[in-house]
Amino acid sequence: MSRMPGHGERHAFSRIGWLRAAVLGANDGIVSTGSLIVGVAAADASRASILIAGAASLVAGAMSMAAGEYVSVSSQADTEKADLSRERHELASSPEAEEQELAHIYERRGIHPRTARAVARQMMAGDALAAHARDELGISEATTARPLQAALASALTFTSGAAMPLVAVALAPSSLIVPAVAVISLACLAVLGGLGARVGKAPVGPSLLRVTFWGALAMVVTAGVGWLFGTAVG
Repeated sequence: MSRMPGHGERHAFSRIGWLRAAVLGANDGIVSTGSLIVGVAAADASRASILIAGAASLVAGAMSMAAGEYVSVSSQADTEKADLSRERHELASSPEAEEQELAHIYERRGIHPRTARAVARQMMAGDALAAHARDELGISEATTARPLQAALASALTFTSGAAMPLVAVALAPSSLIVPAVAVISLACLAVLGGLGARVGKAPVGPSLLRVTFWGALAMVVTAGVGWLFGTAVG
């Protein structure tokens, strides 16, 4: 997208697709794997058992995230293709009506009717499909669904997030596995929340509070379940 000379304004909107998938993947990796490890450790499992459970959670979670993102974003892409195909047919069969529709869209945005008609006519003379895709359907280069990109981003970021609690298990003394995993996981969530907010040009404070609160809650609940299960079995 071209910018006026000397105009350095940059927006985060073009990054929204991959940013959403990346933040969701890393957050899920930390929370789900960290919580599972805390729950298993609270049940008095051995370090080897905890590592096996954590590794299994990492692999299964990464594959699940990738598959889920690919399927959901593919559905979005299919819908976009169907809408564009329908719009292409309408442009071929009734261009005058489509030009009027485009003019009405510009009028509703506050443009004078005469100017709106002139703009619509000019847009139709250029790339009519792109104009209708953007202004009528809300489909643009920045928002186009990319299933493979979303799947890979989710899988890779989930794996990166899930690796942090596993590293804590491997390095911490056996008696400190639960607090070590909890502290490392919450610290990573806080960093993730801050980075996500900065990249998305959003306030950092609310993002930090959200991710750390829900991460802590998940670990507390799973630790309680693990402790009760370990007590019942023991």
